[in-house]
Amino acid sequence: MRKYETVIISDPDLQDQSRTELFDKIRNIIARENGILLYVDEWGSKKLAYEINKKQRGHYACMTYGGTGDLVKELERNLGLSDNVMKYMTILLSTDETAEALANEARDAETAQAETATAGDAETVQDEPVAAGEAEEAMDAETDSQTQESKADSEVSEETVTDDQNSI
Repeated sequence: MRKYETVIISDPDLQDQSRTELFDKIRNIIARENGILLYVDEWGSKKLAYEINKKQRGHYACMTYGGTGDLVKELERNLGLSDNVMKYMTILLSTDETAEALANEARDAETAQAETATAGDAETVQDEPVAAGEAEEAMDAETDSQTQESKADSEVSEETVTDDQNSI
């Protein structure tokens, strides 16, 4: 089995549902051709280096999977037929991969993704609202520091004015 990576640039104007259907179709092709999808990394909408189909932007996604050359042919055939895909490119990452190693890598990627999602939930819990008194103190401290900065700036500008007048 070989390990491949396909970068897909889809139409940025697609609805989220249509984009999800496109990625589900790709997942089904990989499963139908006895491939193993390791992970999908959506990079989001980015500016293109050059116009494609009169579009300045594109929605990027990177899919890493294991399979055979027939899988890549079928996947690229379907991507080429899709009106929602503007460009795609497949590269070979490695040639000697076992199905077990790819399955373990896919499992590890899923657990890592689950851990980052859990860590994201923990961060939102830590960002609890501040008590009203603490918020007022923080705002007062910020106002004081801004006032001191503006005083320092005005003193510097007065010094430069007097230096300019002395040089005349």
